[in-house]
Amino acid sequence: MAYPGYGGPQYGGPMPGMPAQGMPMQGMPGGHMGGPMPGHMGVPMGGAPAQGGYGAYGGGYPGTYGAPPPAANDPMWSYFTAIAGQDGEIDAEELQRCLTQSGFTGSYSPFSLETCRIMIAMLDRDFTGKLGFNEFKDLFTALSGWKQNFMMFDQDRSGTVEPHEMTQAVNAMGYRVSPQALNVIIKRYNKGGRIFFDDYVACCVKLRALTENFRRRDAMHQGSVTFQYDEFILCTMAI
Repeated sequence: MAYPGYGGPQYGGPMPGMPAQGMPMQGMPGGHMGGPMPGHMGVPMGGAPAQGGYGAYGGGYPGTYGAPPPAANDPMWSYFTAIAGQDGEIDAEELQRCLTQSGFTGSYSPFSLETCRIMIAMLDRDFTGKLGFNEFKDLFTALSGWKQNFMMFDQDRSGTVEPHEMTQAVNAMGYRVSPQALNVIIKRYNKGGRIFFDDYVACCVKLRALTENFRRRDAMHQGSVTFQYDEFILCTMAI
């Protein structure tokens, strides 16, 4: 993966969610439906992002009063505003419609509404239940990386991966979890012994969100933190 993440023996390498260098992202429009999407935070897709991982998940548009938002010059801005409607943010139903109409999933099944909800929860730092423009772009950057990772193992394009391939996919994304934890993941997300793309993305969202919540509390990178009960509930139930 393209940028440094947590590091340390418990978490292995970089945090997942970014496309590998040189991989174009398909499924979102530059000026039309289905073309490559511009890079996250001004970096062309496929190039190296800024050090330190994802930028701030801001929902607003900083700038002086009356000045056009910086996003207005972004090729995705008009597409975002068309989806977001009058409130200027994208909810789960709008995200589901957007992903379906854009053809992002290709031959894979469209995302369920529940998967769309947890994708929004991953980036929804102000707890509105919706995505602002920067959050919207962050999501598609993450989705691109997860799709590329999934396609590496779904070589027959069946839309599913087998349990042992899911284990390889989790390891390839930089997570270092025990065999017991991997077994729980596979049991939770398989259907008939296989993992579908929709469930794979839901798993990736939870892994990333929970790891980031843990990482913020593990300042010394020791692989252990202390949670208050209410904190634990907030972290786990939000995703």
